Amino acid sequence: MKEIHSLQNPYIKSLIKLQEKSRERKKNGVFIIEGIRELTLAINSDYQLEKVLFYPSLISLQKLESLVGSAIDCIQISKEIYEKLAYRNSTEGIIAVSKTKELSLKNITFKRKNLLLLIAEGIEKPGNIGALLRTADAANIDAVLIADPKSDLYNPNIIRSSVGCLFTNQIASGTSQEIITFLKEHKVDIYTTTLQNSNLYHLENYQKACAIVVGTEATGVTEIWREEATQNINIPMQGKIDSMNVSVAAAIVLFEAKRQRQFK
Repeated sequence: MKEIHSLQNPYIKSLIKLQEKSRERKKNGVFIIEGIRELTLAINSDYQLEKVLFYPSLISLQKLESLVGSAIDCIQISKEIYEKLAYRNSTEGIIAVSKTKELSLKNITFKRKNLLLLIAEGIEKPGNIGALLRTADAANIDAVLIADPKSDLYNPNIIRSSVGCLFTNQIASGTSQEIITFLKEHKVDIYTTTLQNSNLYHLENYQKACAIVVGTEATGVTEIWREEATQNINIPMQGKIDSMNVSVAAAIVLFEAKRQRQFK
């Protein structure tokens, strides 16, 4: 069993860079997973682990091996290293290094015809992306497609805020035009959330294959999505502001679609 106790260890330094820099994750094709729940979800979604680091005061080697098996290279680390690498205090003493996946449209597969998809255009804040992934998981939709991504999907803040739902959803990213072409090829209707030229969301029929499109809270969706929409839709606002959190908006429309489909 290998042990590392110093923050100056070259491997530990490389992991710190992985946590902090998107370009390091992209260059090396690996990222960091914290916590038992997140790690379990990643394993169940066929993510390939390279190494697992653990702090023995919080998790035993026996429990660790019951989670990841005995074939994975496990490294015992000091409290100092664990606290430096962990983004939060409740990750149960376990940090894994995993290979990334190619989140490409060509890798998306569907098992049914009346698809329900979520399109998130240009969302920049990792916390909002994580919340959207939680919403998508809760509604058990077919896929989440990130249009014109502004954030690395393997950002540790996305993994944390999604509580592991990065691993439970089918996810792909691409340009808006690439995703629109993909939707048309699969005969998916497009419902774009916007105030311009829109109908009330609950008056539409979402029982056929459809995609719900949401944009940033500051500027909303761009013109290409408004023009390509089967129908623009809005959520009536009854307060003093004209927008809400993007994940809340997505949840309202997605669960209306699920209601119409009798939660199938």
